[in-house]
Amino acid sequence: MTHSILSPIGGKHFLPVLSLRVLNPAASRHLEKKSMGDRRFIDFQFQDLNSSLRPRLGNATANNTCIIDDSFKYNLNGAVYSVVFILGLITNSASLFVFCFRMKMRSETAIFITNLALSDLLFVCTLPFKIFYNFNRHWPFGDTLCKISGTAFLTNIYGSMLFLTCISVDRFLAIVYPFRSRTIRTRRNSAIVCAGVWIIVLSGGISASLFSTTNVNNATTTCFEGFSKRVWKTYLSKITIFIEVVGFIIPLILNVSCSSVVLKTLRKPATLSQIGTNKKKVLKMITVHMAVFVVCFVPYNSVLFLYALVRSQAITNCLLERFAKIMYPITLCLATLNCCFDPFIYYFTLESFQKSFYINTHIRMESLFKTETPLTTKPSLPAIQEEVSNQTTHNGGELMLESTF
Repeated sequence: MTHSILSPIGGKHFLPVLSLRVLNPAASRHLEKKSMGDRRFIDFQFQDLNSSLRPRLGNATANNTCIIDDSFKYNLNGAVYSVVFILGLITNSASLFVFCFRMKMRSETAIFITNLALSDLLFVCTLPFKIFYNFNRHWPFGDTLCKISGTAFLTNIYGSMLFLTCISVDRFLAIVYPFRSRTIRTRRNSAIVCAGVWIIVLSGGISASLFSTTNVNNATTTCFEGFSKRVWKTYLSKITIFIEVVGFIIPLILNVSCSSVVLKTLRKPATLSQIGTNKKKVLKMITVHMAVFVVCFVPYNSVLFLYALVRSQAITNCLLERFAKIMYPITLCLATLNCCFDPFIYYFTLESFQKSFYINTHIRMESLFKTETPLTTKPSLPAIQEEVSNQTTHNGGELMLESTF
């Protein structure tokens, strides 16, 4: 009878237990304890299963969302922008004054450097708005001023790289091809090249600001951040590729190639006899030039490419996303510091150019007889005098000796 009572009814065991409490209390308590033990064992098994699955499910969720706190960038950007604003405003304003009113842009390189300083100064003038935004984490100045600020930043970063490349190419022509480059290295051609650079960088900067650059979230307005995946994938990623190729990869190749050839040319005895004591200054100029390029622009553009891939979700790895979002503001600050480092390029470049290119007429005549005779077939004196006269007329009374640097 006991077995018949304990047999399951409808697949449930609690009814036989209730019936046994009436018929046999001792047996009922024994079976109740056994049933509770079975339930505890089953609960323990489920808990163990859940604990083994929970880390995997947590990682999957973290990988899908990949929440990263990069709020440190606001204080970092605000502090760096403040320093750049003070130093950049003073040095670039003074440099432009010297270029325009003292030197009067008498050489091709002075034209490139003047445009570089102008690009730095325009960007520096927009920094107070960025400083306010980063310290307050709110942009109250409207979408138009946000577009101008973003365009000024892109114009400065890639304009600086392109103008530095122009200086490097000009130095390459002056040292490696001092005579054949005379018809190319003119102030008119330099002005045309500078106009082309401005068109390129302004096109890239304005195209990145055609859409709405401000976003409102919880009564807080952001400027040039917080764009959706769709905007990055369909629009910003394409602009990034364009500015990376035109504004970074091509200038990097040209800078490295020109500097390498110049250094190789400086080792030749014929070149040493032409440049005389200015070799060390040229080496310093190349060193400062490449240092600014490598420190300021290479890290930023390398991380920017990875950052664009992460934001457009072409890469979904959480580790790479964390690296890109943390390193991007740091390299952005390094790129901004170029406004403070560029005056060193002004100093070394113009000092070398002034002492190597602009010399008095009687010293120039003596240098022409000394440097050109061993390198070429000795021309007649009237021919040399005619060439000197033509160069003097072309350069406004001052001859640029392109065989020395």
